[in-house]
Amino acid sequence: MKKWYYLMMMLALALVLTACGGNSSNQEESGSENNSTMENTEEDATNEGTADEGTKEEEAAEMAMVTLKDAEGNEVGTAEITEENKGVTINLQTSDLPEGTHGFHIHETGKCEAPDFKSAGGHFNPADVSHGTETEDGPHAGDMENLEVSADGTVDKEIMNEKVTLAEGEDNSLLKEGGTALVIHAGADDMESQPSGDAGDRIACGVIEK
Repeated sequence: MKKWYYLMMMLALALVLTACGGNSSNQEESGSENNSTMENTEEDATNEGTADEGTKEEEAAEMAMVTLKDAEGNEVGTAEITEENKGVTINLQTSDLPEGTHGFHIHETGKCEAPDFKSAGGHFNPADVSHGTETEDGPHAGDMENLEVSADGTVDKEIMNEKVTLAEGEDNSLLKEGGTALVIHAGADDMESQPSGDAGDRIACGVIEK
């Protein structure tokens, strides 16, 4: 009788130990799953942060700013250049300019030394073609339509240039080594005279910058 009693006790104890072991294993598995979930969440957060940083960098590369100054160093305008699917748009706003028609170009060097702004070099011309829309093998990448300055000396205009880009590393990039600049001339560009359209002196200049 005592033997049966001891056997029953041992069997009950074995069942209890087995149950405890199963719970411990489940807890370990559950802990492992929780840890894995936390790691995945942290990884997702890290990836999201990296993606956000990449987006910010990409947005920064899609826009450039210009501050235009006259020969006396006075600020006479700003331009916001935005990358588009094909080319760029230039949102130009100016003040205190002489009324009338003025040539407006992108020049090949990002340097605006007053008073003549000759430091900006010639028109931006990576394709090495002739100046002007009226020439057979033109225009330069930096050739753009004339500006019409109102009686109050202002311009508020958006200009599309499909011949250039803000993508660095491209031959026609406005952000090339050495930079580029926007220049406003004293007179109108006739769109055919070489090498720059007979637009006269440079009266305002601004470096194109990120």
